[in-house]
Order: sequence, then structure tokens, then C-alpha cells
Amino acid sequence: MTATQSNLAGLSRFIFRAPSWYTSVAFALLLAAVAGVGAFERPETSVVWRGVLFVGRDAWEGVFFIGIPIVAGLGTAWVDRLVGGKLTPNRSSLLALVCEVVIVAFLAVGGLVAYLTPLSQRFVFDVLVVALASVFAIRLLVIVAVSRSSLPVAAVPASIQTATAAVLLFVYSGTLRLLEVGGPLLDTFLMPYLARPEEAPSELSAISPDHFLVLGLTCALYAGAVWTFLYVVDRPWRNTLGVSVLDFLQGFIGHVAEGSRELEGFFEQLGEEAVVPVTVLSIRTPDGDEKARWVLPMIHPGPMGEIGGGNLPVRVAAATDGLAFPPHATAGHDFNLVTEREVDTVVEAADRALGRLTYSPAATESVRTTAGEASLLGQAFDDDALLVSTFAPGFADDVEYAVGLSTAAEARTEGLDDVLLVDAHNSNNGLDGPDLGHVTPGSTRSFDMMQAARRAGERLAVAPRGDLSAGVAWERTEWTPEEGIGPLGVRAMVTEVDADGDSDPQTTAYVLVDGNNMEPGLRGHLVDAVVDAVDADEAEVMTTDTHIVNTVEADNQVGAALDRGALTDVVVDVAERAAADTESVEAGMATEHAEVTVFGNDRTESLASHANAAVSMGGALAAAVILASLAISVLLFFVTGA
Repeated sequence: MTATQSNLAGLSRFIFRAPSWYTSVAFALLLAAVAGVGAFERPETSVVWRGVLFVGRDAWEGVFFIGIPIVAGLGTAWVDRLVGGKLTPNRSSLLALVCEVVIVAFLAVGGLVAYLTPLSQRFVFDVLVVALASVFAIRLLVIVAVSRSSLPVAAVPASIQTATAAVLLFVYSGTLRLLEVGGPLLDTFLMPYLARPEEAPSELSAISPDHFLVLGLTCALYAGAVWTFLYVVDRPWRNTLGVSVLDFLQGFIGHVAEGSRELEGFFEQLGEEAVVPVTVLSIRTPDGDEKARWVLPMIHPGPMGEIGGGNLPVRVAAATDGLAFPPHATAGHDFNLVTEREVDTVVEAADRALGRLTYSPAATESVRTTAGEASLLGQAFDDDALLVSTFAPGFADDVEYAVGLSTAAEARTEGLDDVLLVDAHNSNNGLDGPDLGHVTPGSTRSFDMMQAARRAGERLAVAPRGDLSAGVAWERTEWTPEEGIGPLGVRAMVTEVDADGDSDPQTTAYVLVDGNNMEPGLRGHLVDAVVDAVDADEAEVMTTDTHIVNTVEADNQVGAALDRGALTDVVVDVAERAAADTESVEAGMATEHAEVTVFGNDRTESLASHANAAVSMGGALAAAVILASLAISVLLFFVTGA
């Protein structure tokens, strides 16, 4: 993940799950009652009498004049879906509540200004007109973004709250009586229902027909401002990426706030076809029972949550007979799967590889090679090899796909067949720094990694083979994704090989934590603890890089939110149980290729850059549009005399 991508991922902290609709409505009605007491309080001689009767009436009038438009806002979801939208009742009620807060804030400021200046009650209703028009604009913007309806269509559900408030004000202010309309039918049958000022607070008498004229003009003005804002923000996306920013916004909010998969539809529009190797290392007992299975597709388990391949490790584990080890491959965010359906293709390729395996009990002792900052732990199983790469104690994030292919090729030049190359992904300093330790083609680290792999290949190709023993164990743990640990918990495999025939086998421990990278220094601490606990000659600790832990936090590394000592105890316990489980086994490795749809080369960076630009520029543009709209609104009041 680059710094640009981390900025984009960090935006998820502003998204939250919408509360239930009845929670939003209850809070809205309470706020309306409190606002009514403040707005319609009547001076009376008897404090007790006013406290008992009039405070209750003031609260009721607040609920009636402020709260009813909120309740009407509940119908927004129904109307929006009627015209083809996707607004849910929870989102609709939350939107109505936010708009009520906007109205109350406008009235509070307007009332304070009227109190401190010679301005009359009429000024407060001038402010109310602007507030109702602003509510319409906010609702229009949100509905267009969430439902992806055209502006004229979205205006229908967007106008409900403003229109309901305007109708109540029209009826209870007696505005109809000020108009030059009449007739027997109107005066006798309709006037009692369309003009009821005697049943409303006296403050509403300051409303005039001009207010409704200005409200209509202001709403039209603000609708134009919303269209301008969306057009300017969306144009760069359509010109360069061929997609709409609103599609991304809709999917992003829907996934984090509602758990929907709309975001996958957006990613499919960006996706590119790719062929990726899927390597399987299976370890079984001589009687044919699978003990462990390592599955490594060269894709990235992202982008976040369960979108795309974000939950790839769990899906892989569910498809294995033995204990699954799905470590992180050498691939970055450009190789995120666009939909979860693509995981099925990967699992099918792993099954094909499993069907081609040839098992052998022969294996080498493990070797550790280094070059520059790179360190590789390697072990050969017959003529195939498992390599685990790390840059610890240095900081590193993802290794690019091309670097991984080249590194595996370097290891094979000395006679090895298949190579399962793992990016241990076990030491990073969070989201600090300009590039977050990304290992890219042409970088010094990429050549360090390739040189270390060549050295490992040279040693493993000629190393003596001995009979392989292995044991496995795992602990689900009580930690949650919010604490940086996924559902696969902590897994360990311990191998023993006596290649020299001296009855003193070499012990190697592999520990896999279902998380996304590790806090600085934690990997070294865990490796030392495992070596001491099982008397291992070599050990390595890896993470799956699962992105199920990154739904809301872009930086949620193993060790950041949980106690290091508690994690160490779990890792040591699992490693000890794996060591106690060792028995004679045989292993086989094979590689198949899968055709999948991934984000594509440089697509992730382009998407992140556009999104970050939209956020930074959108704020300034929104402020400019709002100020311009308010200025024109003030001009309308002067022109119409409202």
C-alpha cells in the first residue's frame, strides 16, 4: 500500500453504520420538542401554570412544526425506491435527522441575530427559508450519490421534507388569506383547512406569500448548484477512468455503512484480466490423511473487509481438508480481486494443483540466506521449495507482483521445480512515510530479495534430503478483527528433518497469524520466543494480510490493539502443540494458473489519487458553491421584497 492508497483507506473512518430508523426518529422528535420549547415559549404570570401547561404545548408545537417533516422524511426511502433508487429506511431517517439539525441550527443563529439587532421576527423566517432550501440541497446531493438517480428524478424524494414543512407553514400562518383568491367553495369548505392561523403560534404571522416564492426560487438555485458541484467533481473521473465518482461513493458508503456489495460492481468496471499462479504445498501422513495444506495464489487479499478478495484466507481455509496455511503472496493492491466470485476461480485452480501432486517423504533442512535488507527462510520438499521472505527488522509492506515472479525464477535457476514464495509481511511502521516500504521493480530491495532467493536455491538444490516429520496446531483466539486478528487466529507448522543421519534432526517452526502486517519489533520478539519454546533451529512468523481487519481502520496491524505478552503466550502455546504433534509425513507441491479479474496495473494508484483529489478539492469547491448560493439567496430576498 502506498501513501496515496493509505490516505484513501483512511477515509473509511468517517463512514459509520446508520442507526435503526426508529432510533433516528425518536431522537429527532425529542430534538423537535426541545426546539419548540425554546422557539414558542409564552410569557405567563404563573410560572407553575406555564410550567405544567404551556411548556407541554410548546413542546407539542415543536414536534408538530419541526417533527412532522422529519416523520414525512421516512417516506423518502419508499418514494426513492418507487422511482428506482436504493435509499434504505435507516439512511432515510438518519438523513431526515441531520436535516432537522441543520434547520434548528439555522433558526438558532437567526433568532440570536434578531435578538441582538433591530431585525424583526420576519428575519427569522427569512433564515428559515434558506434553511429549508439548504435541506433540499443536502437531500438532493445525498440521494443522487446513494441512489444514482438523475437530478430531476432525485428531486422528487429530496423535496419531501422541505415541501412538508412549507405546507405546514402555509396553512398555519394563514398565508392563503393574504392572497387575492376566494369564492364560495374556497371560503366555505377549504379555507378552514387551508388557513388556520388561530391554532398556531403567533410568531407564524410574520410569514408572507413572498417567503414561499423565494423558497421555490432558492430551491431551484440550490439544485443548480448541486448539479454544478457534481459535474465538476465527476468530470475528471469520467475522462481518465471511465467511471463515475458517484458509483464509487455509493459503493463505498454502502459497504461500510450497510455491509452491501455494491462496491464490487464499481470495481468490475475498472478491472483487467490477469493470469496468476496458484501454488499448493500439501503435507499428508503415509496413510493418505492430509495434515496441512499451504495455498498461495499470487493475488492480494484486498481491498477491504470482505469486498473482492478481502476475506481470501478464510475462503481458502474452508476449501481444504488439512489445516490450511494461506500466507501472503508477493502481490500488491493492483492484484486485488474485483469481486468475491473471483475467489471461486482461485479455489478451483488450487484443487487442480492438488490433483496433480506427487508426494515424497524427502525434504531438506531449512536454510536462511540474506542479501542487503532481505532475509529468506527456505526449505525444499523433494525438488520443490518453500521460501519465506522478510525485510524485518526493517519496515516493508507489499512486494510487487513482478518482483515476486522474478524472485521465484531466481530460486528455480539452480534446479528447483515449483517454488512457493511467501511474503512474510511481518514488520511495518504503519502508515508513516512516503511509500510505506513498498517493494517495487528496480528498487534496491527487489534485487536484494532476488539475490537472497538465488542463494537459497543454490543451497537447497544440492542439499542432502532426509525423511520429513511435521506437526501442526492452531488456535482461533478470542480476539476480533477490530483487534487486528482474523477468524483463522494463529497457526503453526513445525518440521523436523535429519538430513545428515546423525539422529539429531533440525527443527523449523512456521507461524502464521491471520492479520495485516505487524508492529515494529514484534516479529523478532515472537521468533525468539518460538525458538526458545520448541528448541527450533530456525523460525519465521508470517501474516495472511487479511483485509477483513481493515473495514474501518486503514492501519490495524497485529500488535497495535492487543497485548504483546498475551499474543506471545498464544503463539508459543500453538508452536509447542505443533511440535508435540510431529510425525512422519510426505509432501508434494504443484502450481496451476487461474484467469481472474483484478484491479489492474496502476489502477489502484489512479483510483486513490482521484479520490484523494476529489476530497481535497471537493471541500474547497463545496465552500465556494455554498457561499455563492447564499449570496444569490440574499439578493433574491432584496429583489422580491421578502
